[in-house]
Amino acid sequence: MLLLLLALLGPPAPKYPADAIAPALRENAHAVVRAYDKVVVVRSASQLVETVHTAITILDPAGSDEHGQLVVYYDALRRISYLRGAVYDAQGHLLHQLRPAEVRDQGLGSAGGSLMTDVRVRYADLRQPATPYTVEFDYEVVSDNTLFFPDFQPQSAENVSLEGATLRVTTPTALPLRYGEQLLPAGAASAPAVAGALTTYRWTLPAHPAVDEEPFAPPLETLLPAVRLAPATFEVQGHAGSLASWQSLGQWSYQLGQGRDALPPALTARMAQLLIEAPDPRARARKVYEFLQSSTRYVSVQLGLGGWQTAPAMAVVSGGYGDCKALSNYTRALLAAAGLPAHVALVGAGADEADVRADFPSSQFNHAILCLPLAARGSVPADTVWLECTSQTEAFGYMGSFTGNRHALLLTPSGGRLVATPRYGAAANRQQRRTELWLDGAGGAKASVRTQRVGLAQDTYAQLLTGADADEQRKYVAARLPVAHCTITALRLAAASPGGPQALPGVVETLGLELPGVATAAGSRLLIEPNVLGRLAALPAQVGARTAPLALPAPALTQDTVRLHLPAGFRPETLPAPTQLTSAYGTYSSTCTALPDGTIQYVRQLETRRPTLVLPAEKYAEYKEFRRKVNQADHAQIVLGKL
Repeated sequence: MLLLLLALLGPPAPKYPADAIAPALRENAHAVVRAYDKVVVVRSASQLVETVHTAITILDPAGSDEHGQLVVYYDALRRISYLRGAVYDAQGHLLHQLRPAEVRDQGLGSAGGSLMTDVRVRYADLRQPATPYTVEFDYEVVSDNTLFFPDFQPQSAENVSLEGATLRVTTPTALPLRYGEQLLPAGAASAPAVAGALTTYRWTLPAHPAVDEEPFAPPLETLLPAVRLAPATFEVQGHAGSLASWQSLGQWSYQLGQGRDALPPALTARMAQLLIEAPDPRARARKVYEFLQSSTRYVSVQLGLGGWQTAPAMAVVSGGYGDCKALSNYTRALLAAAGLPAHVALVGAGADEADVRADFPSSQFNHAILCLPLAARGSVPADTVWLECTSQTEAFGYMGSFTGNRHALLLTPSGGRLVATPRYGAAANRQQRRTELWLDGAGGAKASVRTQRVGLAQDTYAQLLTGADADEQRKYVAARLPVAHCTITALRLAAASPGGPQALPGVVETLGLELPGVATAAGSRLLIEPNVLGRLAALPAQVGARTAPLALPAPALTQDTVRLHLPAGFRPETLPAPTQLTSAYGTYSSTCTALPDGTIQYVRQLETRRPTLVLPAEKYAEYKEFRRKVNQADHAQIVLGKL
């Protein structure tokens, strides 16, 4: 009877046929989000349920790896109720229904430096060899951690378009929802609907074309429609808090760590002795930091509330390790024993991490650091020292690109306060290179190069110095040389001497090179561009009208001096004229001089600026023109003739 009924009903109707996608949504798209429907139900101040339905058509192989799979995270405070999936062919016919046995479940183990973590993932793979095809997933997550509400951003990658999406949030009226809307089209939000003791919020996003990657664009998450969600009040494992303000969030975080800063009496006495040995507060803080670095190591511990509550300082003493919260709390206790009050601060860490959305108090942080205010003393002005407590090698007081140039949430007894971490300008992001270049009569050359990088410019090289072997260092340096077919004959990296109490860290790179064909023969002459290693690339022309704002790199200062030793029998015929460029985006100068000893010296300096963090899209043409002029000047030639 069932078979007869199925026969009468016929095959199921196709779902998500690829030919139903509008041409405008196919343009520049590797994949199309056919549906993205999220439902969030707040059950109480301590629990919410997130239900998600997605359907994505993969148009070509470039979209397959990212969008043909699904990863859902869970842990002790988040559990997955179900995960279902299916895949359809180009016509919308069912190819395969995801079976429970095909869903992989695995822990993260020690990935990313974690020793102990309860985070696990469920992973489903429905990728197909032939495109187009459509994957459909449904899953539900129950969370007992309401500090974090799920966000809603259906379009989250370049070259992905959207057919439509919906968000519905239902919460007890007594637990009002906080939300922030970003770039939503008119009419996307519906008025909240109250029914009894519940309030429901709804958003509907219409079709949106794919976004192309554009040079120097801000993070994509800031450029596409989104709704950020957060509670007014929350609870995590019995610890209730408020997100009404940064002050209240900081107060909750501060209270989690109270009573966890006790040290053994012997260690307290050892730190107190520094008051006598190092009466200068900065010198004393440096000694405490050096003790921390020599006696502890970083290990991430993420278990339940441990993701936000620090381990006791006593645990760091006994184990010799801790995560960012524990090590920052431990260092704060050491400093307090040495007569130096400090504060833990929460920060969004990462070289490419966007700054916090200051107008939307919520948990936007992934790291903890330490802030040490130093009071004015006589002629010594007040100062603030920031400490990265997880590194055994970082310079005292240096934040770098990992946590500098952004805001952090300072945790104080009176609550939280957003403050700026150190701001690094061009002088704190500088590179000075000196090159001795010995040219032969055939156009080849040997070079001895010494480059000192300071501040932000040395961040990656400092990591190479401490965390990479010689082969890895050589590969990294070789990949970034702007000269084809050159050979590295020698390479050495070394930490630069600090050179003062507040000096920035540096790395010195000493390099030997063989450069065949660095000069071009033109009859009896040799043509050579003296700026062998310091050229700034021009930018590609903008295809079509630019849509993304312009987010320029951090200001920087680069200085190059090249001493060119001529081959026997050659003399300079033509030297490049001095060049001076001035723009809102930087200043440039170069000179080329014949010296009395028969060598030629080329000196070039470029200081780049960033007028504001984000510039309007139409400024790209101006910036591109500045880069074009710099690139043109960088390719200036010397003409050498035979005697």
